[in-house]
Amino acid sequence: MKQPTLQLFNTLNRTLSPFHTIDPKKVGLYACGPTVYDYAHIGNLRTYLFVDILKRVLQINGYQVNHVMNITDVGHLVSDGDSGEDKMEKGARKQHLSAWDIATFFEDAFFADLERLNIIQPSITCRATDHIQEQIYFIQSLEEKGYTYQTSDGLYFDTEKLFDYGKLARLDKHGLEAGIRVDMAEKRHPTDFALWKFSGRQKRQMEWSSPWGDGFPGWHIECSAMAEKYLGEIFDIHIGGEDHIPVHHTNEIAQCQAKNGQVQANFWMHGYFLNLNNEKLSKSGVSLRLESLIDQGYEPLAYRYLTLTSHYRSHLSFTWEGLAGAQKALRRLRERITVMPAGGAVDDQLKAEFLARINRDLNMPQALALAWKVIDSEIEPANKKATLLYFDQIFGLDLGREEQVTIPTQVQHLAEQRKRMKQQGRYSEADAIREQILALGYQVNDSVDQSCAIKPR
Repeated sequence: MKQPTLQLFNTLNRTLSPFHTIDPKKVGLYACGPTVYDYAHIGNLRTYLFVDILKRVLQINGYQVNHVMNITDVGHLVSDGDSGEDKMEKGARKQHLSAWDIATFFEDAFFADLERLNIIQPSITCRATDHIQEQIYFIQSLEEKGYTYQTSDGLYFDTEKLFDYGKLARLDKHGLEAGIRVDMAEKRHPTDFALWKFSGRQKRQMEWSSPWGDGFPGWHIECSAMAEKYLGEIFDIHIGGEDHIPVHHTNEIAQCQAKNGQVQANFWMHGYFLNLNNEKLSKSGVSLRLESLIDQGYEPLAYRYLTLTSHYRSHLSFTWEGLAGAQKALRRLRERITVMPAGGAVDDQLKAEFLARINRDLNMPQALALAWKVIDSEIEPANKKATLLYFDQIFGLDLGREEQVTIPTQVQHLAEQRKRMKQQGRYSEADAIREQILALGYQVNDSVDQSCAIKPR
């Protein structure tokens, strides 16, 4: 049976296209990594789950994936307009630690979250601070080609020199010029961006000498320089969040096109935001950590399941009710699968149908729906199990794992409190506590001796 062709949506041309690689069966993939000045929130983690799904789909299609991800530990200013201070310096002041220490701390926390979510580690992780010289060389090449100019606060890329600047985001440069509402300072054009920023009078924790003066690289240059080092001047896929389209990825394309005469990636892919209370999650504003979900009694893979219910190019609204439903569904899947006998074979027809769904731009909601269809199908239980575990190579939900429920401490305390209320005849208060426990996704079953058993709803 012929395997369905993998098709991916390319933001560069806004089309769904058959995926072809530069080298047969090898994929060069660059994914924009975290800025490690604070904890990642679950909106950030949705993007890395999207990257993970893409990587798994590529692998199940027989590709060997060289996945490179950067760690931004310097150079990302608090404003995309090159104003304000470096996020690392700001984070260091907030945490009362050195910029180097918080970079290490939050990088470790980030990778711990990835492990909890069953996200496969990148082939190569590269830090901006370990590649300062590569960034300087890249900037020097742009300078030699006439794409830069210097101001009192740094060296800038002149976007007017590139005739098709902004094609990824389809920016209207002239409209931006006419309606400008930002402080231009010494920039020549509103779309110009910093390649190297000067330290100024106040010494920074993170600064380096350069041909232009002491300072630090701009945010965008690190990805271009490191992607080129590890993947070459042109590679297959560049990936990130939708917020990277108008500024970060647009500027990466400009730098590489100016230096090498070509866009560095053939496919540009972007995961969409997770919203909480109809607001975009961000480290500096509305935020919710994976740890917060765990504290409320949810396992990390319940959140992974929740993200699979929405396509990566659709906004997903987070609610506690939605997460509770995801956890319940995941547990039901596991309970059904673990009682099935082992030793079966993957059903060829269902495998082909599954591949057709995931190969059409990673359609996880349809793939998940197929899994539930298999659960209720009439095929042999052993073959059913083998088929569902084959699907789980993409889902990453540990579907073959026997359910081991750990009751959160908060729920245990509430149950004990409810038990005392009942013993004291304070039944209305006991009922109110029961509602709290239900709201957390658990139920209490009372026995005749007034002890209680707690289990997930």
